[in-house]
Amino acid sequence: MTAPPRPWALLAELTHACPLHCPYCSNPLELVRRSRELATAEWEEVMRQAARFGVVHTHLSGGEPLLRSDLEAITAAADSAGIYTQLVTSGVGLGAPRLSALAAAGLRSVQLSVQHADPAASDRIAGSPSFAAKERAAALVRDAGLPLGLNVVLHRDNLEAIDAIVDLGVAWGADRIELANTQFHGWALRNRTALLPTRDQLARARDTVGRRRRQLVGRTDLVWVVPDYFDGVAKPCMGGWGAVSLTVAPDGTVLPCPAAAALPDLDPPNIRDHPLDWIWNHSPGFNRYRGTGWMAEPCRSCARRESDFGGCRCQAYALTGDATRTDPACALSPDHGLVRALADDAHADEVPADAAPAAAPAYVYRKPRPVPAERGVK
Repeated sequence: MTAPPRPWALLAELTHACPLHCPYCSNPLELVRRSRELATAEWEEVMRQAARFGVVHTHLSGGEPLLRSDLEAITAAADSAGIYTQLVTSGVGLGAPRLSALAAAGLRSVQLSVQHADPAASDRIAGSPSFAAKERAAALVRDAGLPLGLNVVLHRDNLEAIDAIVDLGVAWGADRIELANTQFHGWALRNRTALLPTRDQLARARDTVGRRRRQLVGRTDLVWVVPDYFDGVAKPCMGGWGAVSLTVAPDGTVLPCPAAAALPDLDPPNIRDHPLDWIWNHSPGFNRYRGTGWMAEPCRSCARRESDFGGCRCQAYALTGDATRTDPACALSPDHGLVRALADDAHADEVPADAAPAAAPAYVYRKPRPVPAERGVK
């Protein structure tokens, strides 16, 4: 068997603890407790091993990585190993002294999550008052001279606000705005009915993104991550299972993609038990769906098999109970009717543009708690 290409990207999930309770969160339903998280020295060793193995970029993520008091030490370890570091944060808890310390440790850029351009709607979606903290964090990052990106998870509740969200990103000085349609894993799957958009919403959103890209060419990069349930085309799982990136969970579990913890019988390896190069090259979990040899029909004889790799294994499992099946997002899948029915149901709920404001979606938050009231919400 030919050795797989080395990975270049690492998602370092430093903690699952988070001050927000977003209904679209893709972290596992069973979160890692703080007592089981890798210690500082263990994360430093992860960075050294990753660099030796070819990783050049890491997202320092969570949960909320700012909740790790050793974030500066982990950042410094990655930077000294030659890995580009990007902080993925809600912005909650980011003050000027902390940002200065992180920059001194080698932090190169910041990606800030944004739920909506309207403060009240943003706080409601996040399940916690956080918009003001995000606004302050964006100003701090801009003043520090670090590149700033916004990450916006799109769904039924904010797709109509793309114009306002882009305006917000421009006003905050964002270099890049990633507009990522919800992927239904983890907690997002539990909230799918409330989050799933309609076809008309997506069509309008695509048009808006195209128009704003033309307006902002050369100024702000707009990235549109296509939805899974509507186009009839399966996306390659993380560029192919075990092909370009890996995820290290808070407890040291190493995964080919962040959602793979939900797959049964994967038996994912742990960095506490095996070195990273063995995990990538030889562990059964990383070789399980690598390449095309594992595929059954219709993927096995499909012309797209080397480009979409059968789609998302986690989505196939979530929708069919079998991770080896063709991703139902693909129009060629025998299970495509599952996603078509979901999209049809969402479309049937379309509210006319001139109708009275609808009530806010009934979210199931990770930690149910009172959320701020806003116009139209009782």
